[in-house]
Order: sequence, then C-alpha cells, then structure tokens
Amino acid sequence: MPKYDLEERLIDFAIVISDVVDGLPATRLGNYIAGQLIRSGCSPALNYGEAQSAESRNDFIHKMKIILKELRESLISLKIIERKTLYDLDKAAAAKNECNQLVAIFVKV
Repeated sequence: MPKYDLEERLIDFAIVISDVVDGLPATRLGNYIAGQLIRSGCSPALNYGEAQSAESRNDFIHKMKIILKELRESLISLKIIERKTLYDLDKAAAAKNECNQLVAIFVKV
C-alpha cells in the first residue's frame, strides 16, 4: 500500500490551482477570482508546512483550522468558476473534486 503523503497532495493541489488561475479570463470577475483563488489555493500547502513546526498542540490545531478555512474558500471559488464557465469544465470539476477530498480529510483531522 503506497504511503499517503498529505504534504505532496497539498503541493499538487496548489499547482492545479495555479493552472486554473492562469486559464481564467482577464475580465473583472476573472481577475478577482484569480487573486482570491491563488491565495486560498496555495495557502493550505504553506500552512501545512508551518503546522509541522507548530509551537504547541493549540498552535497545530489553529494552523490545521486555517488550512480547512482556506480549502473551503477555494471550493467556493471553484464552484463560481464552474457555474460561470470561466475555465474548462472538466478541469474545474477535477480541481473541485480534489478540493472536496482535501476538505474531507481536514474535517477528520
């Protein structure tokens, strides 16, 4: 059974998000969503790195909650992208699916 590496999965998610952001149209909505999504979509990987060096159990829990909040924000952005058809629907759906899975993981943590 392969080792489950959450850090690598979060990094891969950030890369997928960067591809989505790069593919958004240069409209007011596209630019706004792109700015929000690049922050919320890359933040979980960075915060996970911080959580690995948490100063206390409470600090660790706090950082994990931030990751969950950022993933949920990313999920809403991806839903907007999908409903407004701002990006390839199959790729947006794949990104949304991965985000849903990551949310499910962090809800359990």
